[in-house]
Amino acid sequence: MKLQFLGTGAGVPSKERNVSAIALDLTQERGTAWLFDCGEATQHQILHTKIRPRKIDKIFITHLHGDHIYGLPGFLSSRSFQDGITPVTIYGPKGIAEYISVSLEVSRTYLRYPLHFHEVEEGLLFEDNQFYVYCKKLEHAIDSYGYRIIEKDSPGELLAEKLKLNGIQPGPIYQQIKENETTILADGNTIKRADFIGPNKKGRVVSIIGDTRYVAELASFIKDSDALVHEATFAQDEDEMAYNYYHSTTKQAAELARAGDVNQLLLTHISSRYQGESIDQLEAEATVIFPNTKIAADLLEWEINQK
Repeated sequence: MKLQFLGTGAGVPSKERNVSAIALDLTQERGTAWLFDCGEATQHQILHTKIRPRKIDKIFITHLHGDHIYGLPGFLSSRSFQDGITPVTIYGPKGIAEYISVSLEVSRTYLRYPLHFHEVEEGLLFEDNQFYVYCKKLEHAIDSYGYRIIEKDSPGELLAEKLKLNGIQPGPIYQQIKENETTILADGNTIKRADFIGPNKKGRVVSIIGDTRYVAELASFIKDSDALVHEATFAQDEDEMAYNYYHSTTKQAAELARAGDVNQLLLTHISSRYQGESIDQLEAEATVIFPNTKIAADLLEWEINQK
């Protein structure tokens, strides 16, 4: 599991940063990728990565400001031309289905695959045998949401040495033991999987917070995240401007990460006023409060390893 930052700028693109888009690469876990926001030129950014558009099957939109959605019609269209035939589900605030439908209809774009829309609300948004995705409303000029992705715990390692000590030698029987609660051996004996498997591997947690003012209550939503992606549009001394424009500062994001006891804070949505050496200053502001902070750059890959 890894995060691929496709756009880390705010409002308008700059020479150093494209507008908002993040991919969660789940190739190893399920052979797919999920996209969070899709600002203009996201499909161009994907060309510089190993991500295949046809493998993206879920798109989560935080809010409907243009720098987060203007790349969607183009991406969806190009996916058709790149052998994308499997369904795509788009999650987002009310209006996302109308925006996409009108864009495709007016441009007379035909997709080779079905689109499904899901208007988001707070609470559990999605669950399957591997993941939960939760949604939380934020505080922005328009409806904006954060997403918490929780990987379910997976079975522990098979205790091969213990099996050998019990006279069970390596072979296909090991796979049978791992996959079944009970297994009948060739000699007629029955063994229980629970006796020969280690502790469950704890699932990873990623929280991706869309555009928002500082909201202290979000600490419970992002609690214990392995990685927290949070906007930091402004420097710490611009808290009044951040409030007026419904955004957050580096300091506020770091304070939230500390309160939520997360493992890593990744800052994005950086205003174009900050470039070059000023980026190092922004990072320094945050690390004073929360040491495990990094300002994401376009095309940064961030591995989220299992504990």
